[in-house]
Amino acid sequence: MSVTTTINISGMHCGHCVASVTEELQELEGVESVDVALNQDGVSVATITSGAELDPERVDAAIAEAGYAVVAGG
Repeated sequence: MSVTTTINISGMHCGHCVASVTEELQELEGVESVDVALNQDGVSVATITSGAELDPERVDAAIAEAGYAVVAGG
């Protein structure tokens, strides 16, 4: 059974930003796919499909490694 996790991310402005976040998230153990909806003027949304629940701290760290921040809400 797949688990879907939705994360709000601030600071993304272009396709390179999307690629960086996608790459970092795909490196997390158990991640099957990543889809990032870019919102250049606000909060972008990453939808992560994985085989099990993801550790929120590891997700936050992956996004920080890409140079962005997780934010609450949208």
